Amino acid sequence: MSKEIPNISFKTQYPEIKGIEIFLFEDLIERKDNLDHNPEKAHQLEFYMLAFYTSGTTQHLVDFTWHEVQENTIVYLVKGQVNAFNFKKNVKGFIILFTEEYFNERLNHLPSDAVIRLFTSHLFSPKIKIPASSSVNNYIQLLYKEFYDEDDSQYNKKNIINYLYNILFSKLEQLQQYQTFYLKDSGKLNTFLKFKSLLENNFYKSRNADFYASELHISYKHLNTVSKEIINITAKKFIDEFIILKAKRSLINSSIKSTQLAFSMGFEESSNFVKYFKKHTGLTPNMFKKLHD
Repeated sequence: MSKEIPNISFKTQYPEIKGIEIFLFEDLIERKDNLDHNPEKAHQLEFYMLAFYTSGTTQHLVDFTWHEVQENTIVYLVKGQVNAFNFKKNVKGFIILFTEEYFNERLNHLPSDAVIRLFTSHLFSPKIKIPASSSVNNYIQLLYKEFYDEDDSQYNKKNIINYLYNILFSKLEQLQQYQTFYLKDSGKLNTFLKFKSLLENNFYKSRNADFYASELHISYKHLNTVSKEIINITAKKFIDEFIILKAKRSLINSSIKSTQLAFSMGFEESSNFVKYFKKHTGLTPNMFKKLHD
């Protein structure tokens, strides 16, 4: 199974603005039957994505959870997350794709809070409701217009697209700030982000919260306090959810067998991995895989 949505990569006609693309939902719906992969089935992204629903009511899959979406809703995903659309009648809007390289280039021009709120997937909902009074709609429409405007020189087009991108994500961060709890304690947030980074690099070594507390040079109790305050679950539960999600992503995007996956996830016996997976999902790995074939 491909990890990208075929034919919706960054083959823009403007090489100077490489790494970002915007198109209409209607365009994707019209050509979905000609794609190598069905965009309405779970697939893992190799890029960042922002989907702005301007009309219609439907669901959008993010990391195996279906989220209800309606008019003036934005769904955003980071590289590596699992995505699927549900193209119901009257669904319209815009889809913005951008590569990790493009995102990294724009980092210095974005508010630091925007990076945390919009691109740390464990912290916040992947949905943002856009109020009628917001100018976000206007900026997305302007981004689309400028992207396909033939009158601008390519140099000017690149600058205009970059500036609009910065403004748009600054606006989204502002909305996210009012629609979610505000992370006032930067110390605890930094500790959690270090915990998350350690887990990403060491999940195959340990599923024990004590291990990560020790690596962070803090007590297990303090790590639990940080985890509960930041994401409202224990450190151990966060570890389990992380490992299960990583296993799910691996299962839908390759022909890997449960035995191979078990060893890569740090389980000495494949039977232990199967039990662990079933305990947290109610399904065996093979049953889960068949659901997404």
